[in-house]
Amino acid sequence: MWSGPRNLSTAMMYAFGNRADFAVWDEPFYAPYLKATGADHPMRAEIIASHETDPEVVGRQCFDTIPAQKPHFYMKHMPHHMIEGFPLDWTSTCINIHLIRHPARVIASYGAKRDEMTLEDIGYTQQAALHGEIGGFVIDSSDIRANPEGMLRKLCAAIGLPFDPAMLHWDAGPREADGVWATHWYNTVHQSTGFAGAEGPLPEISAEKRGILSGAMQPYRHLSAQKIV
Repeated sequence: MWSGPRNLSTAMMYAFGNRADFAVWDEPFYAPYLKATGADHPMRAEIIASHETDPEVVGRQCFDTIPAQKPHFYMKHMPHHMIEGFPLDWTSTCINIHLIRHPARVIASYGAKRDEMTLEDIGYTQQAALHGEIGGFVIDSSDIRANPEGMLRKLCAAIGLPFDPAMLHWDAGPREADGVWATHWYNTVHQSTGFAGAEGPLPEISAEKRGILSGAMQPYRHLSAQKIV
């Protein structure tokens, strides 16, 4: 599952992780990305210290045996973590799904957690390029929030997976599979027991962030035109 930040990606990981037939993995290329780029993200030192930082090792682990001998493996990835030189050959063995959200909502949500932001940080251009390279299904997080069961049934049908009602609800609190960064980013989802309701009107974006919004809209529209409906 590929998505930029603040895209419902953690809730989706919890939904799939609540199935008895799935193991999950939280952003395995985040630590390699931080080490390789020097990006100044919240909890940078803790992330690098706590997670594998060699992208080649992580790539080989993506081919490896599924944890706990589960039949299926949900890997939560972010396109902007896959910088030049990071391995992508493992994606040919996966069903690739691209989770999207309107850029105005992402910018507002991301800005509440991190003051500094660039177009590259929210991953739209990288996600559109990645979709062009590896293909895959597209689903919009706003559609999921508006109709969780209906959209998850459609997604499961598209990928040949039986729907499981366990995907709709989970226990509040953190998960063993959470990355160490969860204490900074996952406060809201840790309080949740299911998908939040339909989203309201688009938020207003400040003048200094409108350039980011403009740059994100074209790749968002390109992906949105291909989404599951």
